[in-house]
Amino acid sequence: MENKNFRIKLGIFLMGFSGVFFAIALAVPLLDLPAKTKVITASASFIMMEIVFWGGGLLVGKELFVKYKKQMNPLTWFRRKKQESDNTTCK
Repeated sequence: MENKNFRIKLGIFLMGFSGVFFAIALAVPLLDLPAKTKVITASASFIMMEIVFWGGGLLVGKELFVKYKKQMNPLTWFRRKKQESDNTTCK
């Protein structure tokens, strides 16, 4: 049981840590580097982000992965807030 908990915690960490690679990819254009280096670095960063995120998803399992994926989608944040405000005004 302890091994399963560690695996889930590691998977959640990896899914969150993938954001670091996304931030790197966004920061690369601001650096004083040749264009070719920027393209390679940003592309490699996006690829690493996907590998780390999906690797974490494999560790946590399908049910938990789907749950966290929905929570990390910014579009669902605004929908939930709108639905909550609509529900409170209807009462």
